[in-house]
Amino acid sequence: MHSIDLIEKKLSELKPLNYNRFFWWRRWTTKNQPLHKYSSLWDKIKNGDYDPSPYQWQIHYCDWEINQKYEKYRGDGQRQVEETRVDKERRRRLRDDHEKYEKENLTQLRKDFVLIFRMTEEDYERDVIEVGGTLEEFYIYCEKKYGKWNRPSTMSRRGRPPKK
Repeated sequence: MHSIDLIEKKLSELKPLNYNRFFWWRRWTTKNQPLHKYSSLWDKIKNGDYDPSPYQWQIHYCDWEINQKYEKYRGDGQRQVEETRVDKERRRRLRDDHEKYEKENLTQLRKDFVLIFRMTEEDYERDVIEVGGTLEEFYIYCEKKYGKWNRPSTMSRRGRPPKK
């Protein structure tokens, strides 16, 4: 388990949320809003759209709170259960959100890399493991190795064709 100083330092990098009765278990979120899906991959990487989920450190904070309550009510099992019930439910929901966020994030990242560069999903899976490093370094590596797709800017559009 991490120290409370490290947990609070990581949480201070996030933006605190006001109470929301529909998402009551979430206390913090990322500082930057995700960019639109049509934004460039490089801009999304720089904005932090593919950074690790903001829920991981909230889970550690919940664990710390639960441990504090266990220490406070040591010897009184019934009181421990009563006091930690909401915290355990918060932790469970945060874990569910964390798993969902990470899965969707990695799936979208793979899709974007395959769409932007001349690579297959097998190339992506192999190179991600071999290259390592940061996401920016991997982007630059893929740009040098595979090159970007040369898509025509006059792609067919929906609707009425232009007048000649």
